[in-house]
Amino acid sequence: MLHRISLILCVFLGQTTLTTLTASDQIPGAPQKRPIALVNGVIHTVSGAVIPEGTLIFAEGRITEMGTRMAPPSGADVVDLQGKHVYPGLIESHSQLGLQEISSTRSTIDSSEGGLLNPNVSANVSVNPDSELIPVTRANGVLIAVSAPSGGLVSGRASVMQMDGWTWEAMTLKPAAALVVNWPSGGPSFRSPAAGADNAAENREDPVQSLRGLFRQAKQYLKARQANPSGQQFDSRLASMEPVLNGQIPLMISADDVSQIQAAVAFGVEQKIKVILFGGYDAEQCAELLKRYDVPVIISAIHRDPRRDHEDYDSAFTLPERLRRAGIRFCISGSGRAETWNTRNLPYQAATAAAYGLPRDEALRAITLYPAQILGVADRVGSLDAGRDATLFVSTGDPLETETQITHAWIQGRKVDLTSRHTQLNAKYLEKYRQLAEGR
Repeated sequence: MLHRISLILCVFLGQTTLTTLTASDQIPGAPQKRPIALVNGVIHTVSGAVIPEGTLIFAEGRITEMGTRMAPPSGADVVDLQGKHVYPGLIESHSQLGLQEISSTRSTIDSSEGGLLNPNVSANVSVNPDSELIPVTRANGVLIAVSAPSGGLVSGRASVMQMDGWTWEAMTLKPAAALVVNWPSGGPSFRSPAAGADNAAENREDPVQSLRGLFRQAKQYLKARQANPSGQQFDSRLASMEPVLNGQIPLMISADDVSQIQAAVAFGVEQKIKVILFGGYDAEQCAELLKRYDVPVIISAIHRDPRRDHEDYDSAFTLPERLRRAGIRFCISGSGRAETWNTRNLPYQAATAAAYGLPRDEALRAITLYPAQILGVADRVGSLDAGRDATLFVSTGDPLETETQITHAWIQGRKVDLTSRHTQLNAKYLEKYRQLAEGR
């Protein structure tokens, strides 16, 4: 009996410890009640010109006015920035924030489902609003992030999430931004449907044929449902493919090699669907193909090693500038270095691209406006314009510089708590050494 009680107590303590490790102390911001006017600041609209000595006004979570030395509206809360800078919230275009907490602890990982084909999986419903990594991320200006599922051939739907909110519903900006597909490397190459499409054994061995089979079944299912809704048994997996087939949701295909990229784009053309490339290491070599079919690239990381021994050490660093010169639409992610814990370093990924040739204003757009455009949320975030969400931050300088500090942030007009586990530990050990100094 004692052994059983001890076992129950150990399990309870383990669960309590895990909850402590994975639940942040920060309180989500309350809805905006009065207009807020940020005055005497440098406003970086990103979509247009910089406004020096500017005023930015937002109410009910949306930006209403911007200009030089404007008078705040009556009853507004006025924040004198004293020359500080205002930027739109930075956007991480691929991560697993809220889906992964501690990589070595299985119970804190909810980023993948079993099976090869999971188009009905949606990342946003699994996001943990109390993740300790969310406050750390937003403290560096990253206020929007895509949470993407992983695993299998079709992982599920990636969601655009706001880095503040009591629940996953409150955090969700766009529940289905793209359907994540992991294009196979090596193995069978891309073939036309006529090349063995009816060979069941080959289909089992070839992931591309499995993907084709999913699309074929989904089309047949949706056609049958349309003809006779009550006579066709509901299938959540096939029904979830409808927005992909009608062009509302693109495929986000993970592909780096030339052969992968060519096959992925060819598949999109064959199926008449939109495609976003994630990774894109060899995208420059496929420039004409990508431009012809307007396929944008989410660069998975700048801080990574060359993929091949013969390549220059800075191949990954120069990729954004090479894509810009080639006329390929792109944005920058930090996903390749860490899906969660280093998302806060996103601005420094862009800074490295700027140090290796990418114009500085383009580097900033690559983590603000460009990901918003690629993900279909540019009407809400990514720039400072009237009518956009008041998702923005105030900083002491350029966010691409490590010395810059974020002093204020709002998400849809809600004031964001910028403390985190990092700031708490900093305060703790500052106090430790202060006490030690007093005791000498």
